[in-house]
Amino acid sequence: MLTSLSPLTELATRLRTAGFPLAADWRAVDGWFRPWAAQAGLREELRTQLRTLSATQAAKVLRSSRETTTHFAWCLLDAPSDPFSFWLHEYKAQEDWREGYADSVHNHRYHFCTTILRGDYLHERYETTIDADTGLITSARLRRRTLCVAGTCATMLADEFHRIPEAATGTMTFLVKSRPVSSFSLSFDPAGGIGHRHVPVEVRLGELADRI
Repeated sequence: MLTSLSPLTELATRLRTAGFPLAADWRAVDGWFRPWAAQAGLREELRTQLRTLSATQAAKVLRSSRETTTHFAWCLLDAPSDPFSFWLHEYKAQEDWREGYADSVHNHRYHFCTTILRGDYLHERYETTIDADTGLITSARLRRRTLCVAGTCATMLADEFHRIPEAATGTMTFLVKSRPVSSFSLSFDPAGGIGHRHVPVEVRLGELADRI
């Protein structure tokens, strides 16, 4: 799917030849990502890639992509041999959001870097208290709230918590994710004070037969 000398190829090559496990030093990836994301032509490159997908490539994107409560997560590159994946997040109109993950206080199983291609969103970072017995979040304190506009870059590590309570209609972001560094993630509903643990199906598959 990636073309020679394209911005996406440039980033993928840099990540593949890093010479160290990416997830172990994601701050180094952040150092590469920010100047890369600032270069001209990224949006045009993504448009070209999507407009020139073959039927086989389009089918692969659709198989790997998914809808969430707040956005569509389009998988642009996810080769099993790569220690990373590329994604495009397309945020829904605010009136179409359902209460769920992105607008709760949450972390992720992976590290990621992101840049806003168009639109804007309100980004909040939190400190959390986790119960030693249950492993669930019991409280969250807002550290910082920022309106992030087109061109903004951010990095989140798997042990950091954030929330996106609002996004402008048509907001699009590009992300590079590490492979999972945890088998689950956590979320917390500030209004109800309820914490949840999220375990993906691929982690549960090995024990599925025992649960029948």
